[in-house]
Amino acid sequence: MENSKICLLAFLFPFFCFAQTFSGKVIDKITQQPIETASVYFDNTTIGTTTNENGEFSITYSDAVQSTLVISYLGYEKVLISNYRFQNNVTIELVEANNALDEVYIEYDDGLTRRQKLRLFRREFLGTSKFGKSCKILNEDDLILRYDKGNKSLYASAKSPVRVENKALQYEIAFDIIDFEVEFRYVEIKTSTFTVNTVAFHGTSFYKDLKNSEKKKTFKNRETAYEFSVQRFMRSLYNKNLRDEGYWIYYGKLRVEEWSYFTIEDIADSDLKKVKLKDKVTILYNKELQSELQIKVDEFFVDVYGNYTPITGVYFSGIMGSQRVGDSLPLDYGLDN
Repeated sequence: MENSKICLLAFLFPFFCFAQTFSGKVIDKITQQPIETASVYFDNTTIGTTTNENGEFSITYSDAVQSTLVISYLGYEKVLISNYRFQNNVTIELVEANNALDEVYIEYDDGLTRRQKLRLFRREFLGTSKFGKSCKILNEDDLILRYDKGNKSLYASAKSPVRVENKALQYEIAFDIIDFEVEFRYVEIKTSTFTVNTVAFHGTSFYKDLKNSEKKKTFKNRETAYEFSVQRFMRSLYNKNLRDEGYWIYYGKLRVEEWSYFTIEDIADSDLKKVKLKDKVTILYNKELQSELQIKVDEFFVDVYGNYTPITGVYFSGIMGSQRVGDSLPLDYGLDN
């Protein structure tokens, strides 16, 4: 079975029980001039805004928002702010990005045509599910793709956030790639045979509802995506109701008592919980859909909304491990409920 992994950035902090507003001003570090229309958003959510003509912005968040605040503008290095709860009215200086290294690879002959690399990128970035297949990348010309023949790996970066139109889930996603790597176990270029060994990528993302987001079919598709998601499993883990939510845990071929393998501990003065896993386990959902979970860290932390950290070191394979951007939902999905 392929050991497929998705690494997405997320940072968790203690909850506050009221809505707050974070304000600031975005300027060019060299000229000290304001930057208009810079994007300001909470990573992997639908919560975002842009700066005005004076470079100013104001964004409101609740206790449910646990992800990093991203400030991004084309041609500049983005800024990530994780301690926004403890500061306000800040001035954020953006520095022009140096893309010289990426430009070197645009015409680099690495053994694969751009068409081949695009096909592989689409498959592993968007996914092959019905939701993944409904997706379209709107700015493929901004992608920089490089294949390393020595270690049989595909790497990707982009000049700007990758814009994905997900027709099935009715989101437009702006995904700013930080790292993307697909390592192949077997490659035969003549027959276009590429057997994937691992997939690992992470970045920041912002979700925007499309015009048909209120339709009944969209609601149904989003609920289906949520039902099989890592996000739902993590929320169930937090609430210690895995069995009630339809999850059975196996060690080897034997079904086991879930809490003899998972240890969930409350953390003083925090709404986060600490999770430990004794050994690699198989997760059976609805008595038929199988995933595996293995952690290579001593522990990880999860909140009631399914956010967890660290991401790297917590690895899913099977159904949940095969999910890609095309199957993803924003972290604030379902919070109104």
